[in-house]
Amino acid sequence: MATVNNLSSLLHSLETNTEGDKVTVRAMLNAVGRRSYGPILLLLGFLALSPLTIIPGATWLVAIITLLIAGQILIGRPFPWIPSRFLKIEFPREALLQGIKLADPYVCQVDRFLKPRLAVLTSPLFAPFVALICIAAAILTIPLGLVPFGPVLPGLTVFLFGLALTARDGFVLILAALGLAAACWLLFRLWARISGAFA
Repeated sequence: MATVNNLSSLLHSLETNTEGDKVTVRAMLNAVGRRSYGPILLLLGFLALSPLTIIPGATWLVAIITLLIAGQILIGRPFPWIPSRFLKIEFPREALLQGIKLADPYVCQVDRFLKPRLAVLTSPLFAPFVALICIAAAILTIPLGLVPFGPVLPGLTVFLFGLALTARDGFVLILAALGLAAACWLLFRLWARISGAFA
C-alpha cells in the first residue's frame, strides 16, 4: 500500500491497488490507508466528485460514510471504523478509473499548490471544527442530491478537507470552509425557488 500524502499518491494507489471489474469500498479504503482520517476524507471527496456518483444511490452512500467518519473524528476516536455491510458494497471499477483519468490533467497543478502552512489549523485542536463542517457538508448532500450537480459543492468541501489534513495545509482548509458556505448558499437559493413556486 502506497503512502498517501497528496492527490497524486491517492489516485496512483487507487489505480494500482484495485483490480477486477468491480471494486469494493473495502478495497478502496485499503488502497489509501484505513487508519488515517485525512486520506479517507480525501477519498470520499474524490468519489463524490467522480463519475461513480451517476450510479443511483452512490451520492447518498458516500454522504452516509462521510457522516460516519466525521462523527468519529468529532468524538475523538483514534482510528476510523466502518460497518462491514458498507465495506462490501461494490462499484464498477471502470467508473473509478474514468474519474482518475478525468482528474489526471489537474493532479500536478493541485499537488504543486499544496505545502505545509498554517499547520495549526490541521492539528487535533481544530479536529472538531473539521468534523462539524464535514458533517454539515454530508447533510447538505442529501437534499442537494436531488438536484443535477447539486452535490458538487459539498463533495468539494469534503475533498478539500481531506486534502488539507493529508498535506497539513491549513490554507486549503480555509478554502474548504468557503466551499461549505457556497453549498449553503446554493441550498438556500434552491429552497427559495421551491417556496416561490408553491407560493
